[in-house]
Amino acid sequence: MLTETHTGLQSPKGNWWKPAHKSERVWVGIAFGWCMVLFAMMPLWQVKGGQNPSGIRRKVDPAAFYARTQEFIAQYRIGDDRGMPIVAPPPGSDIYLTAMSFQWTPILQLEQGKEYILHLSSLDVNHGFSLYPINVNFQVVPGYDYGLRVTPTAAGDFRIICNEFCGIGHHTMVGRVIVVDSTGNLPAQSGGI
Repeated sequence: MLTETHTGLQSPKGNWWKPAHKSERVWVGIAFGWCMVLFAMMPLWQVKGGQNPSGIRRKVDPAAFYARTQEFIAQYRIGDDRGMPIVAPPPGSDIYLTAMSFQWTPILQLEQGKEYILHLSSLDVNHGFSLYPINVNFQVVPGYDYGLRVTPTAAGDFRIICNEFCGIGHHTMVGRVIVVDSTGNLPAQSGGI
């Protein structure tokens, strides 16, 4: 018994050349229309959606960024917590936070209701900046300085968690942001940044 084989050059058997039924054309039209709506929404959402953080994005040498972070720490250091420097910069200043193998440096102490420009970068691999318990997430990439305008809206002691797997010590990569109220005190409960 011979089995008939077909190539792409031969027309298949049947009535494939007849026009589609009206209901099929309606559904194809609905699907095409929906695709066009989604296609049009992509650039609109990019421009008007506000999902991208506004701020400065520029290339930077990781060693130079780390040197700026060390200068920032030396200038505004107010203490230490288990060997990690705590800095309290004045409102309106540029603040630097560096991600590196399994740590964020330094610990930031900010004032509630005051604006700062937060500069983020990584020294080694990609890290994720997730401010807990607030829903703030940002990708931190080596070789790039991301400058974001931030205004803490509530006082509290917040944790920075790396949400991008960065190696064997990833689970220990936790940083801190301390936000004090206008009197310089830290209330018992946390709010938001």
